[in-house]
Order: sequence, then structure tokens, then C-alpha cells
Amino acid sequence: MSTPSERLAALGLELPTVPAPVASYIPAIRVGDQIWTSGQLPTRDGKVLEPGIVGSQVSPEVATEMAQLAALNALAAAAEVAGGLDNIRRVVKVVVYVASDPAFVAQPQVANGASKLLGEVIGSAHARSAVGVAVLPLNAPVEVEIVVEA
Repeated sequence: MSTPSERLAALGLELPTVPAPVASYIPAIRVGDQIWTSGQLPTRDGKVLEPGIVGSQVSPEVATEMAQLAALNALAAAAEVAGGLDNIRRVVKVVVYVASDPAFVAQPQVANGASKLLGEVIGSAHARSAVGVAVLPLNAPVEVEIVVEA
């Protein structure tokens, strides 16, 4: 059976450097055998990719891709605390916040971007919430936080 690192590489992805916090918090913290991440944005090189409100400025398809990127950033934060990606045994909980136009109601479909990536890499089912909000930090279309067992 392959490792999470091998599955990530098979997807053509690698863990990014953990994004620096944009406020007064830490990216992830261990509590017993769980690691809780702060909300992670779909950033690359310190820049939010595809900023805006989902349903009016950002398409659901692009938002789904951004949820995947934010989940990858969350996984990187968790892996840093766990001592490596291969030390993460399962994903316990995923919360996906979607900056939503008032008429947009497909938050669960956007959240599937995060869930699919985490399932493919870690290989575990997880509990999840998909929440529509008015706006997110740095005008990000999504924000993802995860709880993993390590």
C-alpha cells in the first residue's frame, strides 16, 4: 500500500511551504493525537489565487479548485506539526468556508474539492461542514481548516 507522500506525488502535487499567518495565530497545533489547523486560504507564494465572491465573481468550478489548494495548504500545516505527511493517519474533520453571493447555495459542491484531495492523499472518510459566508480574509473565495489524527 502506498504512503500519503506517494499518493500526493502520483497526483502531480507536492506540499507547499506553510503559508505565513496573516494575523496573530499559528498555522496548526497538536492536542494529544490530533492536529488542528487554522483556516488556510488558497494562496501560492503569499498571494490569494482567484479572489472574489463565489457565484458572482468566481465560478463554482474555480472555487472547487481553490478549495483543493486551500486543503493542500492545510495539509502542509498539519504535516509540519506531525513531523511529515506520512505521520498523518486520518482526516477527522474538514470545515470549508465559501465566500458566497446571497443566491449561491452550492457550498457542499465547492467543499468537495477539499474532501476529494484529502481522501485521495490520506485515504480516510471524514466529517465535514460547508459554510457560506459574506466575505473571507484577503477576499479569498474559500478557507479550509482540518483536524487530523497523527
